[in-house]
Amino acid sequence: MEKKETKREIDRISFQLGMINCFVEMVACGIKKLAISPPVSPEDHKIINQASDKIVQGFRIKSYLEKSLLITDLQSEEFTKGKWSILYYEDDNVLETYLALKEKKKQLENSGQYDNKTRKEISRAFMRLLSYPEDKIEEKLSKDTPSNPYLLIKDQGE
Repeated sequence: MEKKETKREIDRISFQLGMINCFVEMVACGIKKLAISPPVSPEDHKIINQASDKIVQGFRIKSYLEKSLLITDLQSEEFTKGKWSILYYEDDNVLETYLALKEKKKQLENSGQYDNKTRKEISRAFMRLLSYPEDKIEEKLSKDTPSNPYLLIKDQGE
């Protein structure tokens, strides 16, 4: 008897929640100071928010909804445009550092001082906050354009 293969689709919401669970655990275990959910549409956020909150409570860490993620050399602006991200952290100082970094970038842009050098400084500080190893930070900063993280599941519109 020939076995018939069935194609199974991986659903986007479950995939996003799996990534969130993994990132939250990394923060709770002290591997990462800050972790970011995959960028999600506001509609998807309505679906995943309650589950994300349960995961955060289960690991006893904290989260913050970011509707305009800091754009650096880590990823392109298009990757997060119109999407929300959830920041995961344990220590309030981590969130304060992130928000201060975002404000510093805004002030540099407003004063016309946001150039290649300051962009790399902001990018480096952001990646350190995300607990990237120094060699990976330098590798990412050596590229001409940011490379977006690979996601197995694409948006509905793609």
